[in-house]
Amino acid sequence: MGGGQLLREARRRAGLTQRQLATRAGVTQPTIARIERGQVEASLERVLELVRAAGFDLEVRVVPLDEDALALAEQNLARSPDERLDSLLAALELYRPEEGDG
Repeated sequence: MGGGQLLREARRRAGLTQRQLATRAGVTQPTIARIERGQVEASLERVLELVRAAGFDLEVRVVPLDEDALALAEQNLARSPDERLDSLLAALELYRPEEGDG
């Protein structure tokens, strides 16, 4: 999710219009619109400032990269839709309880 999407989500959750947020943040409404549309790539500091003006905060954390999940996602993207469906159905079979298991 990009900075513009984060900003739009915070603004909408706050129930603010672009103009209201702009007034709170001391910027123009077109500035908010351009950031939300991705026409302007705002810095993390700028996005944080605008999200806070909407009454929210951002939590940014550095976490270990899950190489297994990345590899599985890449493998899945290489599959056809039919192969993906077959794989999903096979996985669901593993979770289906046997008859008589409660």
